[in-house]
Amino acid sequence: MTGRMEHDVGLATLVAQRLALVAEMSALTAELQRLNQKLSGIQIEVLRLQLEIGRNGRSAELVRDLHDAEENAEAIRQACTESEDRIVAIETKVADVDRALAEATSDNRGDKP
Repeated sequence: MTGRMEHDVGLATLVAQRLALVAEMSALTAELQRLNQKLSGIQIEVLRLQLEIGRNGRSAELVRDLHDAEENAEAIRQACTESEDRIVAIETKVADVDRALAEATSDNRGDKP
């Protein structure tokens, strides 16, 4: 294989890596949005239960439902944090690939001596 063909294969590999990372980041972002929407619904349920307890007093069922909702909210918050961490990690990988692409293409434009 000539040097030019190897260079083109290397560029194609970098572009494929970038596309895969962007697709993964997009999927994670969609999942994070779904989790945030679910969390919002649970937070509304927590508020509703708190209001009901405030109006009607504590009952074992209301307190249990409130506790369950708060636990669900915390689990979703944790899942959101994990998704955000994975997104940040992928963004770092995309930046690394972008740097490699810039370096690999800079000699094509005469930027390198």
